[in-house]
Amino acid sequence: MTKGNSTKITDELYQYVLAHNPPLDDIQRGLVRTTWEKFPESAGMQSAEEQGPLLAFLVRLTGARHIVEIGTFTGFSALSMAQALPADGRLIACDVSEEWTAYGREAWAAAGVADRIDLRIAPALETLRAMPTEPHIDMAYVDADKENQILYWEELVPRMRPGGLIVTDNTLYHGTVLDDSPQSRGASVRAFNEHAKADTRMDSVLLAISDGLTLSRKR
Repeated sequence: MTKGNSTKITDELYQYVLAHNPPLDDIQRGLVRTTWEKFPESAGMQSAEEQGPLLAFLVRLTGARHIVEIGTFTGFSALSMAQALPADGRLIACDVSEEWTAYGREAWAAAGVADRIDLRIAPALETLRAMPTEPHIDMAYVDADKENQILYWEELVPRMRPGGLIVTDNTLYHGTVLDDSPQSRGASVRAFNEHAKADTRMDSVLLAISDGLTLSRKR
């Protein structure tokens, strides 16, 4: 068996990676910094710095015009994707916290993309189930509570257009997917990974990016 992780990502190598990716702009950088300052105990929920440029790249690669985000937190990932949308593109951002997303609203306005983001404060399943059932979503980013990942998936997949992309974060969940008796969230992530792998409606690949990132394309 070929071992593919022979390159260990040290702090120095991680900084090298960031230096060779598109840099965050001042508004993105400020939002990342503010998140760590205001919510130091929760800031780990923010998408990793390298994921912002990657999400923007995927928006442009797929030609997405209609995006759904499940789990917005302070808005860094939504900002990154909205900036890559065309002017008439729209991103529906699903979250349950007015407090966290208030910082996102400020950053989106400062970046001039607030009109592209429709923030819906409600349980994401309610928001998804209220959407049209026909395929119309070009791209989805799922970075929310792990216990409901399969339910989010089952609401999203029928609504994805052919060739549409679902990006799911934290699919390694700090390595707990390998535990014999993983904590509840690790068990939920492992169940989701098996579910996504077995779904014949989608083609999926799990990548060792940050805490694990799964890309799933609608057939």
